[in-house]
Amino acid sequence: MAHEHMAQDRHWYQVSGGVPLTGTVTAAGAKNSVTKLLVASLLTDRPCTLDLVPDILEVHLVLDMLAELGTKVSWTGPGQVTVHTPTVTATALSEAYSGVNRIPVLMIGPLLHRVGEAYLPLPGGCTIGKRPIDYHLSGLAEMGAAITEELRSVKVHAGRLNGVHFTLPFPSVGATESLLLAGVLAKGTTVIQGAAVEPEVIDLVMFLQKMGALVNVETDRTITIEGVEKLRGAEHSVIPDRIETASFAALAVATGGRIEVAGAQQEHLVTFLNAMRKVGGEFAPTDGGLVFWRERPLTAVHQETGVHPGFMTDWQQPFTVMLTQAKGTSIMHETIYEDRFGYTQQLAEMGADISLSDSCLGSGGCRWHRRGFQHTAIVTGPVALNGAHLAIPDLRAGFSYIMAALIADGTSTVAGTRYLERGYEDPVGKLRAVGAHIETITAQ
Repeated sequence: MAHEHMAQDRHWYQVSGGVPLTGTVTAAGAKNSVTKLLVASLLTDRPCTLDLVPDILEVHLVLDMLAELGTKVSWTGPGQVTVHTPTVTATALSEAYSGVNRIPVLMIGPLLHRVGEAYLPLPGGCTIGKRPIDYHLSGLAEMGAAITEELRSVKVHAGRLNGVHFTLPFPSVGATESLLLAGVLAKGTTVIQGAAVEPEVIDLVMFLQKMGALVNVETDRTITIEGVEKLRGAEHSVIPDRIETASFAALAVATGGRIEVAGAQQEHLVTFLNAMRKVGGEFAPTDGGLVFWRERPLTAVHQETGVHPGFMTDWQQPFTVMLTQAKGTSIMHETIYEDRFGYTQQLAEMGADISLSDSCLGSGGCRWHRRGFQHTAIVTGPVALNGAHLAIPDLRAGFSYIMAALIADGTSTVAGTRYLERGYEDPVGKLRAVGAHIETITAQ
């Protein structure tokens, strides 16, 4: 079921470009936070209520997974969902979820605490590099879990998990979240060194603390967790989606328009805002949000993605499309994922001047240097893009293709829209609200 509703493409978008976009949209709750908060609700037998829950495919997928495990799900208002798992009724997720996203692996810790075992499909997600789960599994093994890896799934057993000192070789968001979810009810103290400290990770920490967990985020990427006996239910508002906000900001700057994002939080966008300003964009606070516009003719920059508080890897695609409209040669160096520039091929077919390199241009080396991965993009502009037939290859490329189509002369068709709808709430409605000429065409 899960794979089918990702694979079948029953509709596509028709987009006409060349118009500056102006208007207001409201930031949805963060996809990369809400899905983890829903998993955290498995740690208690009491109800948990989340506000600002985005109505996106990824959320519905996770709610379907939880329902298979015994969670009672109820939408109690617009953007509000209550999840309650009085009893875990199953310890296995169906094969349909194999390769759909990376959420099942995060369920291991909570299921071990509740019922002592988990049998879950191995993760997938977007095709943007290998994204291994070794860190997750080695952390759980050190905590006392017995792990059996099968071809497409993993079987885990444990009595009560024990706290450990664990150093992550790389500040992986998923592994940090996995160890957090396992550590809060473990016996003793868990210390995660080299932890990820993204806003979405901190949002999970806030929620766990409301549930009764003892979690301290210290300096130097250290998170210390003192295990407790039991967690309770809690209510929590999801942080606004900083990827969606940056997407609309880049769109405003690229089209020469002016877009306000209600609910946007400057503190989660500091690095993005600096980079955008260097290109020629500008922002100002509004009553409860931020407004974005083009301040001057756009000029080329050297930009590098990195772990928080660096420039987020998910900001890279809309930013790269914006750079096609900047004068000069820009460098975008991707240091998080080794294979995230596949989407640029279709941009080149629209007229973009983008070439790829396996070198770390314009800065120090990263872990992908000269390993054969095309992880640096060289973007020369400004260029006039032309309408084209586009097929979205992954979630974040999705918005950048819509963006390219809105900059381009003429009309484009965009297939693979389900990827976009995995992470963006009502993309067509929001784009229309800022003046985009976009419509959904449904197959007969």
